Amino acid sequence: MRRKRLAIIDDEPGFIEFVRQVAESCGMDAFATADPALFRDHLRGSRPDVIVLDLYMPGTDGIELLREIGQLSATSMIFLASGTDTRVLESAFRLGQERGLRMVGAIQKPIRAVELRALLNDLLTGAAPPPRPTELAQALEQDQLDLLYHPTLDLRLRSIVGVEALARWQHPTLGTILPEEFIPMAEESGLIEPLTRWVFARGVSDCGRWWQDGNQLRLSLNLSAHNLDDLALPDWTMDLCQRLGVPSSAVTIELTESASMQDIVKTMDILTRFRLKGFHLSIDDFGTGFSSLVQLQRLPFSEMKVDRSFVTTIPQSKESAVIVKTIIDLAHNLSLRAVAEGVEDQDVMDQLEAWGCDLAQGFYISRPLRLQQLTEYLAERA
Repeated sequence: MRRKRLAIIDDEPGFIEFVRQVAESCGMDAFATADPALFRDHLRGSRPDVIVLDLYMPGTDGIELLREIGQLSATSMIFLASGTDTRVLESAFRLGQERGLRMVGAIQKPIRAVELRALLNDLLTGAAPPPRPTELAQALEQDQLDLLYHPTLDLRLRSIVGVEALARWQHPTLGTILPEEFIPMAEESGLIEPLTRWVFARGVSDCGRWWQDGNQLRLSLNLSAHNLDDLALPDWTMDLCQRLGVPSSAVTIELTESASMQDIVKTMDILTRFRLKGFHLSIDDFGTGFSSLVQLQRLPFSEMKVDRSFVTTIPQSKESAVIVKTIIDLAHNLSLRAVAEGVEDQDVMDQLEAWGCDLAQGFYISRPLRLQQLTEYLAERA
């Protein structure tokens, strides 16, 4: 079995040598240079497993190198390293993600050897072969998937009024696989339609049981961009709700900003028909895309979810606080519900309530729960 390879480019010789020594102590082969030309040649000739990339270098910069790494279709795990302020580092990290790169961390200099060694060891021991589309198709046939439900709190009533359905894949050898690991594969392989219909069917079925038991919870279901060419989906979902005794007004269809603008004509067709049938529509991760206001004007949303990246940083970031309050006000001015994701403490929840936010989700309220756990959780709150 070959040794894992690490490549680092940085303009500080001491830092280069430091990373090289730590990498080799972890059993890795390390290539280190301060020369951008040598680094580019190395990338073309030897695809490293891990790249440590400085943002500031003479003659080039980390943003330019991220672009070139993306053009090479490299699958390397990438750490950004810099002594610059954290906001620049975070922006560069997100840019790498937008380019489809495997961004796994950001190293704020200085870093101790024990911390860097722990980061590298986590990567080496945590790496596992990704699941294949044929395995996902088999999982759908053999019922290896499950749903967890993330409760939503009404901030005015301080009561649980709904849940968001979150898919989990219980792989026989890899264990629990999260949506961010298998949804992109489902989209690329053409399995997203059967996967979405499985999630909808299971979620609405469970919701029907809650309504029969007197728990009139709302159910939120996530929609992929690749579902927005399925013109039969609104009718199919309506038939499903009618068969299982769930009013369409109890179901919210969530889609991200990026999802809703792939084909605006088909998107408007499908989403408007969902609304005509009484379903609610939520624009998820609001504030993280570039076409948000255009979508709000064109598409019939009834709910806006503030992205967790803003909510969790309210106490530390004045900018995040301003953004969250502005989005809440925008939602209300457009007669939409405002939902905040990522609530992790009482202070944030109190602040959201003071700003008039309608609903909240987050680990402080509850972690995602399996069906039986949700039943027990609701009974305890009652």
